[in-house]
Amino acid sequence: MMRIGVSQESAANERRVALVPDIVGRLVKDGLEVLVEQGAGSAAFCADDAYRAAGATVVADRAALLGQADVLVQVQAPAPADIARYREGAALIALFQPGADPGLVRQLAARKITAFNLALLPRITRAQPMDVLSSQATVAGYKAVLLAAGRAGRFFPMLVTAAGTLPPARVLVLGAGVAGLQAIATARRLGAVVTAFDVRPAVKEQVESLGAKFLQLEIAEQAETAGGYAKGLSEETHRRELAFIAQHVKDADVVITTAAIPGKRAPILITADAVRGMKLGAVIVDLAVETGGNCELTELGAEVVHHGVVILGPVNLPATLPQHASQMYAKNASSFLLHLVKDGALVLDMSDEITRATCVTQGGEVRGP
Repeated sequence: MMRIGVSQESAANERRVALVPDIVGRLVKDGLEVLVEQGAGSAAFCADDAYRAAGATVVADRAALLGQADVLVQVQAPAPADIARYREGAALIALFQPGADPGLVRQLAARKITAFNLALLPRITRAQPMDVLSSQATVAGYKAVLLAAGRAGRFFPMLVTAAGTLPPARVLVLGAGVAGLQAIATARRLGAVVTAFDVRPAVKEQVESLGAKFLQLEIAEQAETAGGYAKGLSEETHRRELAFIAQHVKDADVVITTAAIPGKRAPILITADAVRGMKLGAVIVDLAVETGGNCELTELGAEVVHHGVVILGPVNLPATLPQHASQMYAKNASSFLLHLVKDGALVLDMSDEITRATCVTQGGEVRGP
């Protein structure tokens, strides 16, 4: 019987767990044995007893679990010390950026680990149930608005009080992908007046369906890839884009930035000069900070104030809502795992687009980026 291993995450401040008890129960019913490290889900409010009730074996010895598992399912990339404990030839499913740490990829290859990176899932219909980037972006978009609301010096909704009428906050969302759309929806629920900008005209209908105003910049070039992602603009178009955004951030009480280009540095959308033109007390939450940031003045993992504007660069927001983030991640990761499993065994069909695109190491070789 194939053994699936779930260990406690080793990354700093990571509170998510790769598989929750409900999902473990489904895997056990499918004929898989699941080993869970003692306390692996405690930060995500998943008790050891809940895993036992779901049919998992709770293991106190981390090294023993890592050495016994045929497939390790994790949220983030493993620590080098853990990779050394993996059974040679085992498989790993996780969400990590191999280009950020080539040494880690080489170590996985040296241990002959078949490693799958869920960040590389192709954007096709069959892969949607496995799309961890979208599920975790939903969490980030929601939490970004809460951070902004907590840091802003004003209410989000309009309030009519004995002391007078207080106008609603004006929120601008840059980037209308999954995180941006969730930020729009959350800000609207809090009562803010929301506008949004994206270089892709196709998202206008989605933005307006959430009750926000869409800001459209007329550009001559194609701003969207075949997969639906935004792509880099020409230098001249980007200059126009920066000027357009600078005009609109002036009126915003809160700006949430979510713009990203897969495989590249996040585009700068708010320059230092644009920040200088913003209202005193305005708040920027830069969700692209981990890939360079959309604001020129954002600092990774820090809160800074420039020209009276508060700029937040939060890291790993999904880990701050570990319960639901873990539930969503577990559903995605288990869907991917079951895609690879046939009759209780791991079957790798490299002619399959999903398997081929996500596999970064196999048989001692580095396959992907």
